Amino acid sequence: VQLQASGGGLVQAGGSLRLSCAASGRSSSAAARGWFRQAPGKDRELVAATSRLGIRTYYADYVKGRFTIDKDNAKNTVSLQMDSLIPDDTAVYYCAATTLATNPTYYATDEAAYRYWGQGTQVTVSS
Repeated sequence: VQLQASGGGLVQAGGSLRLSCAASGRSSSAAARGWFRQAPGKDRELVAATSRLGIRTYYADYVKGRFTIDKDNAKNTVSLQMDSLIPDDTAVYYCAATTLATNPTYYATDEAAYRYWGQGTQVTVSS
């Protein structure tokens, strides 16, 4: 499975950005997906996750109500719409995928469950 993330950039506080993660490879469409982020000097943390068909979603408390994860099953792409951005959202954002998820409602909140990772895209929010 290969993951290609795009859409990062520089935005002012209160602005929006949309990240996309395209997946390819065998069984990539059958994986649960997630977005993580890592700020300088901090551990990588989960931002949002979705089940392989996009039926169920999960959001970390610090982005709930501001970020939206959605999956385009036809394109096998997962997007992260980020609204009302704040400087604390500044980080490198990574998309990730689990191995094949037989349960269509399964999503993963444990980083150890994700086997495949994209290259990361920088998001910088200025105050």
